[in-house]
Amino acid sequence: MMLPRRFYFDNALDDFFEEEGARMKCDIYEKDNEYHVEMDLPGFKKDEIKVECNKGNLVVTAEKEEETENKDKKYLRRERSYGKYSRSFYLGDIEEDGINAEFQNGTLHITVPKVDENKDKKYIDIK
Repeated sequence: MMLPRRFYFDNALDDFFEEEGARMKCDIYEKDNEYHVEMDLPGFKKDEIKVECNKGNLVVTAEKEEETENKDKKYLRRERSYGKYSRSFYLGDIEEDGINAEFQNGTLHITVPKVDENKDKKYIDIK
């Protein structure tokens, strides 16, 4: 009879093999001349999340600090993690001033308008 791996290691190696951004699962799609980023951040509060944009790079950072209260607790098992997590995406030419972000029910939704390529086009008359 074989016992599952989890029985022996009790998930001890799961965090070791997990990449840094794996806790920040996301979908990115394009619709109506905008990029949409939907990222799952369960357990975070709105004030623990930072979204920044620099030259077409969108960076989402979430930081959860360890509870400093009740240090006298004796944990039997501790699976919730604390720390700083970050994901970065290059979106190209975007309207940085028009970016909107909303956080609701553990999901961050960011709307990023694309640059209108026709806006700055200049046609030259041929002589």
